[in-house]
Amino acid sequence: MGKTPTGKNTSGRGQRDLKVKVKSARGRTLSSTRWLQRQLNDPYVKRAQAEGYRGRAAFKILELDEKFRFLVPGARVVDLGCAPGGWLQVAVKRINAMGERTDKAVGRILGIDLQDVEPVAGAEIHQLDFMADDADTQVKEWLGGKADVVMSDMAASSSGHKQTDHLRIIALCEAAAYFAFDVLEDGGTFVAKVLAGGTEGELQKLLKQKFTKVMNVKPPASRSDSSEKFVVATGFRG
Repeated sequence: MGKTPTGKNTSGRGQRDLKVKVKSARGRTLSSTRWLQRQLNDPYVKRAQAEGYRGRAAFKILELDEKFRFLVPGARVVDLGCAPGGWLQVAVKRINAMGERTDKAVGRILGIDLQDVEPVAGAEIHQLDFMADDADTQVKEWLGGKADVVMSDMAASSSGHKQTDHLRIIALCEAAAYFAFDVLEDGGTFVAKVLAGGTEGELQKLLKQKFTKVMNVKPPASRSDSSEKFVVATGFRG
């Protein structure tokens, strides 16, 4: 027989659904009610709150790094579209940006975003349009050289039309890739979010020309009902 953390029997008739259910409220749409219910029952949301991360997306970069090991002590990292800062929080620890591990090299991370972002200890954040003409030069000046990693969790504003949203995020990812070509060190890594939808083939072709290995991954923290996945390109050819 199964028991709850309080020791009560959960087998047989009368077993309760432990999921939080949200009642509809005046002024709240059905979609927003579903979103709220999903948030309240999402284990990654609860973990993010418990561990001090600014959002569940932090676990996506954690899981990708566990698999590919690109956020290493001493690495120089650029996070494009860094708001709200969850990826920065993860990277600061992994690259030893604050020098807490005295036996490891100290890394450096820049967060770039169009909007103002609340400071993250150990990260340097700049309000900048990465697609501006001199953005790559400015970033290399701030970084003190080229980057070992360029990563992006950016997504274009949703239009509500699946194919349009797919095209927008692929275009954004391609722009991030061209930015990476300008700022990455030889052997560097590019990580970016994309949406499956049929037109990402050209992006894959582009990346395969510039990197020795290109992989598509859906980390466990990415919701199963989402079409998002992440491209991880390693071994930049320069």
